[in-house]
Amino acid sequence: MRAAYDEIADWYEHEFLARAAGGDPLDLHHLLATLLGPGGGRCLEIGCGTGAYAEEIRGLGWTALGVDLSAGMLRHAAGRLPAARADAARLPIRDSSTDAVVTMMAHTDMPDYPAVLREAARVLRPGGAFVHIGVHPAFCGGFADRGDPEAIVIRPGYRDGHWTRASWTDQGVRDKVGASHWSLPDLLNAFLEAGLAFERFGEGGAPTPTALGIRSRKLRT
Repeated sequence: MRAAYDEIADWYEHEFLARAAGGDPLDLHHLLATLLGPGGGRCLEIGCGTGAYAEEIRGLGWTALGVDLSAGMLRHAAGRLPAARADAARLPIRDSSTDAVVTMMAHTDMPDYPAVLREAARVLRPGGAFVHIGVHPAFCGGFADRGDPEAIVIRPGYRDGHWTRASWTDQGVRDKVGASHWSLPDLLNAFLEAGLAFERFGEGGAPTPTALGIRSRKLRT
């Protein structure tokens, strides 16, 4: 299977990430540090891409591991973290074998994110944490024009679960690989249906949030 990101892996590594270097305009690093927090076990990043967050995960004390569907992205991740090529909805990982799981700005790349949440819950040990940091479903998507950060325009389409390449900018990834969308209730309900209990929330980006962070925990049985 050829992943959409294979086509843009070099651009993503050398241009897209380079533009974001040296700052945290969407508060992604702050959200990761706050919601994941210090630890000492295995932390699996689903959709790890080029491994851009591996160093930060290790800095929090975790052992960073990754999976991604894109061979092109994983080529750049080599040396940053141990990673395997795999479908996020069918992880090649034993039940209850990881201490934490994270997804970083990746859920819109996964056509069946509810299945990914079920897999995250499956591989987590009971009581393990799952941290989701993704584009904010209420303010980002093909229905949102963010061309003027002082006045985000929300058009019809928020309630329509859909995949689209519509984007307010040609400098990002969405016009290149597309994005899936879930409304906020659909996203939150998928956590509950996967057996994940909410613990904490956060938002990133200003003045209108761009990112939504969620910390949840696998229920003990």
